[in-house]
Amino acid sequence: MLKGVFFDLDGTLLPMDQDEFVNGYFGFLCKKMEPYGYEAKSLVKAIWGGTGAMVKNDGSCTNEEAFWNFFCSIYGPDARKHIPLFEEFYAVDFQKAKQFCGFNPMAAEVVAQCKAAGKRVVLATNPLFPQIATRSRIGWAGLKPEDFELFTAYEDSRTCKPNPDYYREVLQRTGLKAEECLMIGNDAAEDMVAETLGMKVFLLTDCLINKAGADLDRWPHGSFEDLKIYLQKLFKEE
Repeated sequence: MLKGVFFDLDGTLLPMDQDEFVNGYFGFLCKKMEPYGYEAKSLVKAIWGGTGAMVKNDGSCTNEEAFWNFFCSIYGPDARKHIPLFEEFYAVDFQKAKQFCGFNPMAAEVVAQCKAAGKRVVLATNPLFPQIATRSRIGWAGLKPEDFELFTAYEDSRTCKPNPDYYREVLQRTGLKAEECLMIGNDAAEDMVAETLGMKVFLLTDCLINKAGADLDRWPHGSFEDLKIYLQKLFKEE
């Protein structure tokens, strides 16, 4: 019996073109940090490097630590003194990045559908952002952090997608078994890898990311409307 439903956030519950969103929000971040000696091009390069360090994290530290260890390898240990500035950015300026996202009321409807069916709902968003930024993005999607039993962020996670250990980590934190869960996401690589652990999967195609050109027929897939029908059938069969 299905006990848990895991949702991705960016491009799934929160519609977006990922490149447009990242470029837009980086622009705001560079403007914020320029007065403190961070040249835009080198800052973006350092942030991407820190992101890579999180993606490669082997679980020996939190993603937050992995990011700042890399960042300080570029800018020196004194860069940690600027952490409050980055936190201030996510609390204030980052909110303008909502303009680079879409909105689909069916996101909240599908989450409510799962909860009404008695399922435990988890937000399995790639933990590359601090909690404050993830809370904001949840709100932009028309939801609340309290709508989820758990949401992952860089402070409390030690792995990232597409590493299957990310899903193992979430399963361990929830006490759920892979075969009891369904993962819903828009990225054929990062989200569908959950299937390798024995999880059911559904690929949402509204903001599809399929960089490797995988055959979508490998998985149940479709729009939000298709997802609602899929869930209705799945819950009815139990």
